[in-house]
Amino acid sequence: MPNRLAHETSPYLLQHADNPVDWWPWSDGAFEEARKRNVPVLLSVGYSSCHWCHVLAKESFEDEAVAAYMNAHFVNVKVDREERPDVDAVYMEAVQAATGQGGWPMTVFLTPDAEPFYFGTYFPPEPRHGMPSFRQVLEGVHSAWADRYDEVAEVAGKIVRDLAGREISYGDSRAPGEEELAQALLGLTREYDPQRGGFGGAPKFPPSMVIEFLLRHHARTGSDGALQMARDTCERMARGGIYDQLGGGFARYSVDRDWVVPHFEKMLYDNALLCRVYAHLWRSTGSELARRVALETADFMVRELRTNEGGFASALDADSDDGTGRHVEGAAYVWTPEQLRAVLQDDAELAAQYFGVTEEGTFEEGASVLQLPQQEVVFDAERVESVKRRLLDARSRRPAPGRDDKVVAAWNGLAIAALAETGAYFDRPDLVEAAVGAADLLVRLHLDEYARLARTSKDGQAGANAGVLEDYADVAEGFLALASVTGEGVWLEFAGFLLDHVRTRFADDSGALYDTAADAEKLIRRPQDPTDNATPSGWSAAAGALLSYAAQTGSEPHRAAAEKALGVVKALGPRVPRFVGWGLAVAEALLDGPREVAVVGPAADPGTRALHRTALLGTAPGAVVAVGAPGGDEFPLLADRPLAGGEPTAYVCRNFTCDAPTTDPERLRTALTR
Repeated sequence: MPNRLAHETSPYLLQHADNPVDWWPWSDGAFEEARKRNVPVLLSVGYSSCHWCHVLAKESFEDEAVAAYMNAHFVNVKVDREERPDVDAVYMEAVQAATGQGGWPMTVFLTPDAEPFYFGTYFPPEPRHGMPSFRQVLEGVHSAWADRYDEVAEVAGKIVRDLAGREISYGDSRAPGEEELAQALLGLTREYDPQRGGFGGAPKFPPSMVIEFLLRHHARTGSDGALQMARDTCERMARGGIYDQLGGGFARYSVDRDWVVPHFEKMLYDNALLCRVYAHLWRSTGSELARRVALETADFMVRELRTNEGGFASALDADSDDGTGRHVEGAAYVWTPEQLRAVLQDDAELAAQYFGVTEEGTFEEGASVLQLPQQEVVFDAERVESVKRRLLDARSRRPAPGRDDKVVAAWNGLAIAALAETGAYFDRPDLVEAAVGAADLLVRLHLDEYARLARTSKDGQAGANAGVLEDYADVAEGFLALASVTGEGVWLEFAGFLLDHVRTRFADDSGALYDTAADAEKLIRRPQDPTDNATPSGWSAAAGALLSYAAQTGSEPHRAAAEKALGVVKALGPRVPRFVGWGLAVAEALLDGPREVAVVGPAADPGTRALHRTALLGTAPGAVVAVGAPGGDEFPLLADRPLAGGEPTAYVCRNFTCDAPTTDPERLRTALTR
């Protein structure tokens, strides 16, 4: 019989709806039940494409005896971290403070007042490697609760007090300047891996936000070192197994330093961020590799992640059926020489050499992850394309990885920005249309009449959870990019509504930002994290959107809010640049102006289109673009901008100073470079 999760919209929670565990969703009712029964709450946090979450579920939550013990002695609460990043953040902070590490699945035992007192991640079904079994943990916690309650309550109280004392030292409210950005670049140079690209050791995550900073820093200062780190890292990733050489798109991370073996799940946010980065790399360098990867990644998102409603699904699982009924990580993507021969016959040897497939394999059980190793050999381009088509066709007949169909507002905002810009750069109106479709869905389904955002939706139904700071900031970022590309001022207007919420509901008087709104559900502490993780932090994403909106509209309060928010980047940038890349990128835009470009002219005039395209392809960090007919009122930047000599005309301004208007795309291009 299904438990209480059967009516949830989260695919992750629905995966647990038939467990014998009597799961509750996160709700007041769960904690009232714990109070009534005088038992602790077992909080289990994970997400749909998390491999070890599935393992724990299979081993323990589907076990009748374990479930019976859980039901007898706990109120069991299941949370999808992607739906409730606030709940996840608060308890993950506690786990990391107590154990020095964290991860998912996350297992936390709470009092009925939601105060944590015991923590862990994955627990095996039997004791191993010094870890207790899950059953032993349950018995130990139950025993402590029953026999040593005063001790448990004291521990819980101390943890909550300690968390309250971990408020961010905000620093000052001034944005970083030349000195801090130079120090950040030096710090990145020290952590850079010159042999393999990327930063640090294994596992290696794609550093998309840091690369955005490096590209902007190069554009502003001409630093060759910054450009080389960005270009080489992008090339190594694109040639590695972390990139899907047949279908496009990136996996979550590489388990090794060489980008060979990925953790195979594919997340919308990684692909949105990387699509945009590769498009920007092409804009800076003209790299054919960057162009190909940007377009293939955009096509992957549209082909495999777009939902029936026009939004973008969250993720594809790492695991799939290997053809024998076993769910195996990477089964959809890896190849043995024998499998190549079965599909390609005479071309199998060429494919093995081209993609680095070996007899011993680069993954497990003799299988290889496809790569593009650097080689002296010149391959026949037509044969290679034929090989890729046939392999992709054969792969499409393998069991597909599961898809998490939940539409997350923030990640769709990132996808909108990436698809709009990639479509504009490479003359792919279908990609711009996909961005508009996702934006329409967010407005129609996620925004209420007060422009408050729902965090998620699924199958055309909005979820019950309120948007957090990253939702408001990333959706505003997507809408601002869409406004620049389409010339439709309504997207600028919607961005303004969202950023009004950021300023009134997520900021305090000092300019510091919180991850949840002032009127959101009260947790044991109000989460606040300015560091980038897999996505830009809500804090730095908000700073970027506020700055772009201020440049588009001339709004001084929005610019002041952006500058105040960047104060934390001044403190963190020189110390931990890898974890504040987006904030550093926004600081680059602030130092550059950012530049404001207004293009006036009839929409159908080729001259207008040439100037608009040139403006979008300018590398000046964070430049904003408005385009429209003379006298148009869609964008404040178009006000009082006449045609010059009756020709389409571009105006470039920065820091309250404007260049002479120009009708020449070449002069405009020069004005938008260093």
